[in-house]
Amino acid sequence: MSPVIYHMNYLQALVIGLIQGLTELFPISSLGHTVLIPSWLGGNWATLVRQENLSESPYLAFVVGLHLATAVVLLGFYWRDWVRLIKAIVSSIVRRRVSTTDERLAWLIVIATIPVGLLGLGLEHLFRTLFAKPLAAAIFLTANGLILFAAERYRRRPAVREQAAPPLYRGASEPARGRAAGAVEVDIDERVARDEALSRIGGWNAFWIGAAQSLALLAGISREGVAMAGGLFRGLTREDALRFAFMLSTPVIFAAGALKIGDLTGPLGAGIRGQVIVGSLAAAATSLFAVVFLSRYFKTRTLYPFAVYCLLAGGISVIRFGLF
Repeated sequence: MSPVIYHMNYLQALVIGLIQGLTELFPISSLGHTVLIPSWLGGNWATLVRQENLSESPYLAFVVGLHLATAVVLLGFYWRDWVRLIKAIVSSIVRRRVSTTDERLAWLIVIATIPVGLLGLGLEHLFRTLFAKPLAAAIFLTANGLILFAAERYRRRPAVREQAAPPLYRGASEPARGRAAGAVEVDIDERVARDEALSRIGGWNAFWIGAAQSLALLAGISREGVAMAGGLFRGLTREDALRFAFMLSTPVIFAAGALKIGDLTGPLGAGIRGQVIVGSLAAAATSLFAVVFLSRYFKTRTLYPFAVYCLLAGGISVIRFGLF
């Protein structure tokens, strides 16, 4: 006998959409929060999460489908970069060599997408149904905080910090670098210098940063957080690590959402299609806020507040769902 499926209402779709859009780009795990927050609220909210372990879960399809809204926002925010990089890939294929900064950066994104793309296609549904449980999400959210904390500690070593700074900033204090970044935000030479530095991280580094994103298949581990951490461990500035994480995430998030379109337009989406529209609009709004805010935030600030939040929220949730 098939289990009775509870379909979310419009208020739940709105709230979950707002949460997903914000936490997908903040380094605090969207999947973890779409598991933990409804579980904390209880009642029909918690029922949504319990249904995620079903072989066909409308809530899981809804949450993953919201990724399309986030991907559209990222594509819009970085559209000039994407036009430039797509042209670079085509040019390098035609000429059969990679020589320019744009070509190197474009192929690094391709390389970094390979591990997370392969693992995501093969294991996404399995991992999300196995680990989309409150206690597991709480444990992984705590682990996410430890990853962010470790990356920031490594980044703050004087030798690493000096190596990561663009040539214009070397020798300057962190606040001075932030003021300089604001002053030259529209300076073409500075953007070129940043792209050049980013394109020189190498294929293996790009591959491992992409592989780190695969950890986001576990509810509670942030896609952007682990990618940023990987970038910091590989010597990038926070600003460049964030940009690379967003650029790398765009095709992955877009693909994850696109794969759920068939489910949402088929029988699994019956009863929630209107909710999907409401949730997607809400996710797009908070995603836009997140990408604008974080692009400015990481010019001068650190991952520590996000690490502390994950440790506290994860730890409290471990106690709540592990002991009661």
